[in-house]
Amino acid sequence: MAAGFQTIDQILHADGVALARIADTCGTPCYVYSSSQLDQNVEGLKSAMRRALPASDQPLIAFACKANSNLGILHHMAGLGLGADVVSGGEMIRAQAAGIDPARIIFSGVGKTDEDIEQALRAHIAQINIESAPELERVTAIAQHIGITARIAFRLNPDVDAQTHAKITTGKEDNKFGLAAQDIAPLYRHAVQRRFVDVLGLSVHIGSQLTSLEPFREAFSKTAAFARQLVADGLPLRSLDLGGGLGIVYDREQAPCLDGYASLIRELILPLGVKIILEPGRLLVGNAGLLLTRVTYIKKTSTRQYLVLDAGMNDLVRPALYDAWHEIRPVVDNATNNELYDVVGPVCETGDTFARDRALPPLQAGTLLAIMNAGAYGFSMSSRYNARPLPAEVMTRNGHFRVIRQRENVRDILKEETIPAW
Repeated sequence: MAAGFQTIDQILHADGVALARIADTCGTPCYVYSSSQLDQNVEGLKSAMRRALPASDQPLIAFACKANSNLGILHHMAGLGLGADVVSGGEMIRAQAAGIDPARIIFSGVGKTDEDIEQALRAHIAQINIESAPELERVTAIAQHIGITARIAFRLNPDVDAQTHAKITTGKEDNKFGLAAQDIAPLYRHAVQRRFVDVLGLSVHIGSQLTSLEPFREAFSKTAAFARQLVADGLPLRSLDLGGGLGIVYDREQAPCLDGYASLIRELILPLGVKIILEPGRLLVGNAGLLLTRVTYIKKTSTRQYLVLDAGMNDLVRPALYDAWHEIRPVVDNATNNELYDVVGPVCETGDTFARDRALPPLQAGTLLAIMNAGAYGFSMSSRYNARPLPAEVMTRNGHFRVIRQRENVRDILKEETIPAW
């Protein structure tokens, strides 16, 4: 049985399932995820770590739920032995509902509410990453109030340029995330003396969609140096959360070398003798998902040829938000020549554009297309803008498919709203 996304007899399949079959059953737009590609991606990272690190020092891999938080995806990750990196109370509840052990959940993010913190403490999650002095005081006070010890790490902002898109860079001095080393040091010393606080170590995360390893080298070097300074000052340090950020190939990027990444960890972090935590997201799910959509109209003007899809920026916002490039493929491709199209959605925004001057075979209304590499930050960033219902989500495996999120309709949306009686 063919695994992943493959063309068989000129027809695009997911794990041996013809995408046209999914479209006929579930409608479009629809997200489709290949479970075998998920398996392959997870095993690729694990294998690189096994080659580089001793068995006793294998990292906790905590999947970054913000990339794709569908219960079916999270349950699959749990079955592969992964934990979860969450950035909201909702993601934490999702991770637990999917079967991820709370002892393998890491809670990051700059704006945790009192409710989030109490939920995390009562669930006895592995670690809360502290991103500010006020957050430390809040976590400490809530832990003392309910009598549960908070396991924490301090998020270091190493002032490293991730060399990625400005909106997904998180490790520069002027980003909102984390704390400078000089600010962490006194907080760390203060926290280790507090009741109901167990200081585990440090965390660091410099951004998303990194394809070069040099920013990781710089960030890990700064983190290791600061960790050694803390230990030299007599402070305990048992874990380092190295975040995520490894990218995928959308267009012509050079895929990051997983063995090189693992070697950096062996060289810079392993000598510290700490527990290592990784938080990959896009790396594991990005190329395991696609957005299945259908051509609604072909509109020609004196200067452009528009391919109008039934999917819009509310379904996949990355091109509008980040100017992101996604491959667009006909589900059935038997053409030998191409035409240029602006590929757009139906949303009432000029920004609702997936591609400009994209070379595609001659198409017609009703043609099925696949927008590739949409498994990360696709559905998880979708919305109901223009009162457009959320699409279905489907997972494939061994020639079968299952709906893991039912398609919404407008009546579902209206049920959540009330007209005031006055």
